[in-house]
Amino acid sequence: MLVVANSEQLPVEQARAGEPGAWDTLFHRYQLPLYTYVFELVNDEQASLDIVQETFINAARHLMQLRDNDRFGSWLFGIAHQKCAQQWRRKPVAQVPVEACEEDLPDLQADPGDWLIRKEAEEDFMRCLNQLPIPQRTVLLLHFLEDFSLEEIAEITGAGLGTVKSRIHYAKKTLRQLLEKQR
Repeated sequence: MLVVANSEQLPVEQARAGEPGAWDTLFHRYQLPLYTYVFELVNDEQASLDIVQETFINAARHLMQLRDNDRFGSWLFGIAHQKCAQQWRRKPVAQVPVEACEEDLPDLQADPGDWLIRKEAEEDFMRCLNQLPIPQRTVLLLHFLEDFSLEEIAEITGAGLGTVKSRIHYAKKTLRQLLEKQR
């Protein structure tokens, strides 16, 4: 029987034991964050789905190599990061035109002018984010979107802690400059 005491405790030991319910729990916890992260890096829906699937397959095959169950999330993102790097070597990352992004439905209760302003700001931000070099975009997404610590990001990307800090610093600086040019 699968038992998860709280939302922070993951059934990694049960997954090691081959319990299908444990893998269901892990999959449901990480599928959307992984897909979001991967999609932001490869900008291809089908490739992102494939990478997430390959990530879980690799995780299932190599779970015995994970030494610290509490690091499952960063370990899983590290696998996905390596899969993205393989994708980049095979095919350069395409920049996604803003028009290709799916439109959000407006809140019918909100002022349409406010919605348009927010939508334009989001599009400007995504356009600028896509202009960052991949290593900088990666650390921003992991830190601010996925809430990984700097140490976890270093582990995921295989970069040193100082490199991660530097990339975040320069990414924020470049992003700020790009956004200012948009205005």
